Amino acid sequence: MVDFRLTEEQKALVDLARKFGNAEIRPIAARHDESHEFPHDVFKKALDLGLLNVNIPVEYGGTGMTLMDECLINEELGAACPGIAASMEVNNLSNWPIVLGGSPEIKKKYLPKINEGWKGAYALTEPEAGSDVAGIQSFAKKDGDGYVLNGSKQFITNGSVADFYCVFAYTDKSVRYGGMSCFLVERAWDGVRVGKKEDKMGQRASDTCSMSFEDVRIPKTHLLGNEGDGFKIAMHVFDHSRPAISAIAVGCARRAMEESIRFASERRAFGKPISELQAVSFMIADMAVSIDASRLLVWQAASMMDQGIRNSKQAAFAKVFAADTAMKVTTDAVQVFGGYGYSREYPVEKLMRDAKIFQIYEGTSQIQRVIIGREIFHSK
Repeated sequence: MVDFRLTEEQKALVDLARKFGNAEIRPIAARHDESHEFPHDVFKKALDLGLLNVNIPVEYGGTGMTLMDECLINEELGAACPGIAASMEVNNLSNWPIVLGGSPEIKKKYLPKINEGWKGAYALTEPEAGSDVAGIQSFAKKDGDGYVLNGSKQFITNGSVADFYCVFAYTDKSVRYGGMSCFLVERAWDGVRVGKKEDKMGQRASDTCSMSFEDVRIPKTHLLGNEGDGFKIAMHVFDHSRPAISAIAVGCARRAMEESIRFASERRAFGKPISELQAVSFMIADMAVSIDASRLLVWQAASMMDQGIRNSKQAAFAKVFAADTAMKVTTDAVQVFGGYGYSREYPVEKLMRDAKIFQIYEGTSQIQRVIIGREIFHSK
């Protein structure tokens, strides 16, 4: 039996996340969009409420929530501010390599610290390697009882505020995908350098910067998984993170639709509310259809992961559809608002800027289609 009803606990979680978003995020979203200031207070309050680091297992002090729970939270946070929600999700994302590949000793040492407030960043993308993950150039050379890491990273969310990084680098370039490894690196270690903070179009409340690692010495204990497991870890993390990021896109689109409904009900033209004009009501009807379809794809991908079913294709479905929906809905919302929508005085302008990156990060919409095509034609 397929049942789309939420449990009472999930309903309470949605209510908690919605109230938090409305009370703590919406009032400051525009200011952080202008200033690029990282929302430290929001992180602390979310952590105290159990809305951050939700994927840390209970035995390490976390809540051990399901991916479905994480997606429910993310939709509500995304409706409040997609940029702040994305930074919060990257903290969850940065936990996954430790949860999946960390030794018991590493988990015991770091997961409680993260649950107490340490911030993380996921250092995969490089100046010359985005969609082509295997194109990274960072290299970790074995040296005595550990490794020496050198390389550069680009567009690293939370990069300038993180206490630790999950860094992907080659340990053997001769075998390409099979030679990539993943390391846990502390911010305080010698040779870790934070570079330029990006001045972005949207999601400006989310910290994004370049980084470099110059002769950073890494103990062998901080190798996550085995040598050569890096690509496998990255792909497994994407199966978790793509539904979670897609849920933020759903929240972004839903907020734009809600703002459109409110405006169309109040704005009058030709002697009546513009909601009674078919040209406007059809646009909003299309928004509602696409948003619900996006949410169902997110829930399907998350539910499969929670049941231990491989979800790579469904995660790509959710990511491409929710990202494209967010961009279309927010663009149409600006159109519904007319000239007011182009003004920063109204929220749909920011939502439209925030929406674009959903089609780029966590794998572009084009890469999602590559994955889907591969799954259709080559999976057994």
